[in-house]
Amino acid sequence: MNENKTKQHTTLSGIVVSDKMDKTVVVNVERFVKHQKYGKYYTTNKKYKAHDASNTHKVGDVVTIVETHPISKDKHFKVVNTAK
Repeated sequence: MNENKTKQHTTLSGIVVSDKMDKTVVVNVERFVKHQKYGKYYTTNKKYKAHDASNTHKVGDVVTIVETHPISKDKHFKVVNTAK
């Protein structure tokens, strides 16, 4: 029984906080999560390094990133598009 299984790639959106590296941007992703024990909602922030081949995204841009194969030690995402 052969089945074609397609892997779901993680898609996140966030704000570019740094564009100082060549072909790389740092994207801050903010999530709203519920505490498992106490039930209170709070925000968490995580920064991801994403591949930006054309160096077009600047600080403050809202972008969508998608998970890819490892590009370097820290880069596992690439910028897909800019949200308006």
